Amino acid sequence: MSEEKVKLIMKTIFVKPASIEKKWYLIDAKGKNLGRVAVVAARILRGKNKPEYAPHQDMGDFVIIINAAEANLTGNKFNDKMYYRHSNYPGGLTTESYKDMVVRKPTFPMERAVKGMLPKGPLGNKLFTNMKVYAGENHPHAAQQPIKVEL
Repeated sequence: MSEEKVKLIMKTIFVKPASIEKKWYLIDAKGKNLGRVAVVAARILRGKNKPEYAPHQDMGDFVIIINAAEANLTGNKFNDKMYYRHSNYPGGLTTESYKDMVVRKPTFPMERAVKGMLPKGPLGNKLFTNMKVYAGENHPHAAQQPIKVEL
């Protein structure tokens, strides 16, 4: 065995973008937990459901989330969960509860939950554009023939 050396070569997987087949998936969030829906959507967007997954590439598929305004929260989060933003001026902190945010921007909590689960930087920004969120049941992507995902 001393004369015969075994060479281990680690190779980075790189799939050519032209050979990546992107599918469309449909997730109905009605009556489902917001975080559970976000986890499934983030995994599909990243491409972790594919055997050729590579963390540095956009391997993911497109995701359509319908009924985002009707997603559930556990416990008393419907009243207690807060969203914060700051204007970068002194005293410029603005807070808004989940209850008020769903009335004003029904898709924002779902988008925010999924975006927080994606990588930060250019790759995450690109992956986030592959997600479409709708407050109601209607969506304009019927021509893509999305595959329904059961949670």
